[in-house]
Amino acid sequence: MAEPTYLKEATASELEINEQVTDSVADILAAVRTEGDEAVERFTAEFDDVERGSFRVSEDEIAAAAEALSDEDRAAIDATIENVRAFHGEQRDNVRGFEKEFRPGVTLGQRVVAIRTAGVYIPGGAHPLVATPAMTIVPATVAGVERVVACAPPQSGGSVDPAQLYAMDRAGADEIYAIGGAQAIGSMAYGTESVPAVDIVTGPGNVYVTEAKRQVYGHVGVDFLAGPTEVLIVADESTDPALVATDLLAQAEHDPNAKAVLIALSESFAREVMAELEDQFPRIRTEETARESWADNGEVVVAPDRESAVELANEYAMEHLQLMVERPRELVEDLYNYGSLFIGEHAPVVFGDKAVGTNHCLPTLQVARYSSGIWVGTYLKTPTHQELTPEGAAEIAPHAAKICELEDTHAHQLSAEARLRDR
Repeated sequence: MAEPTYLKEATASELEINEQVTDSVADILAAVRTEGDEAVERFTAEFDDVERGSFRVSEDEIAAAAEALSDEDRAAIDATIENVRAFHGEQRDNVRGFEKEFRPGVTLGQRVVAIRTAGVYIPGGAHPLVATPAMTIVPATVAGVERVVACAPPQSGGSVDPAQLYAMDRAGADEIYAIGGAQAIGSMAYGTESVPAVDIVTGPGNVYVTEAKRQVYGHVGVDFLAGPTEVLIVADESTDPALVATDLLAQAEHDPNAKAVLIALSESFAREVMAELEDQFPRIRTEETARESWADNGEVVVAPDRESAVELANEYAMEHLQLMVERPRELVEDLYNYGSLFIGEHAPVVFGDKAVGTNHCLPTLQVARYSSGIWVGTYLKTPTHQELTPEGAAEIAPHAAKICELEDTHAHQLSAEARLRDR
């Protein structure tokens, strides 16, 4: 089989969290854990230049946020929430418990139980993400989480971005706090005088948020650790190269560390897309970020055939995988490493990111090799149970006792053998 040809390779090294960030986050979390609200107030003033009388967002602030948006703004947010709720509701309907008598007197099963409390982080920054509340809060409410706590960084005025705040409220958050960064993660993980402790922390964020989630994991659950956004597009000459370039730029504009990759089925087509990128850079307001991302992390590969393109896509194991080829459905069964799959030129990543109903909190940095993103199951547990009759216990006991004997776990062995004496 012919080897793929790289027309452009990434020049940046693999993203790593440096020691300074790790140490800084450790200090923040330790302070929040021991000092509570006092530490959160200090860090909010230091990092956000904001002082609030209360971290919790009031009903008046929520109402003001809704009033600040146009009817069209609210309708778009509501539609996204509705679509996400419908998709994740279908997921929940297909996660089921069971109970079955596997042999006479031996009944085994599992229940599907919601995690009781969840904390979600909604990132702010240069581009406050308005769709993220739907992606993190809605699956929790659909799963049946009793209390959903949400944190988002305060803006310069002291409150949360109006569109984010409206979306957080509409998505179903029970409590909303204007706290950002690692201090938000620490507040939800450990609890403070104002913020209740939760059982799991989810949601995307910058490198400080990601590192904080890593450090609190074990004390609470987390969804996963995500890096900058990624897109891999497999495209052939049946697609307009300008459209491919547009979709690559849509991810490159996120962050200088974002990674956009093209696997093309011909060199001439690949070069057309590269030319289109140069033409389109000046047309977008985020040109500086997108150019840096493409220069440092962008890649263009020419695959000799569709089979090779699929093999390469599985090796990349990227967050978003977009198929812009003839008969894209023919490739689906052979693809297995991706966060979310976008089939055909009419299914751009932006739809999944913003409105169609699937989740945009997805694995990056090849985590798709072994994990998926946020889904309704993120907020569910499947504890098992067993019930045995005396007859069923008598059948299992000798096997259990023998295993214990082999392990030299004597008290376990006696526990098993005691069920033989109960007959």
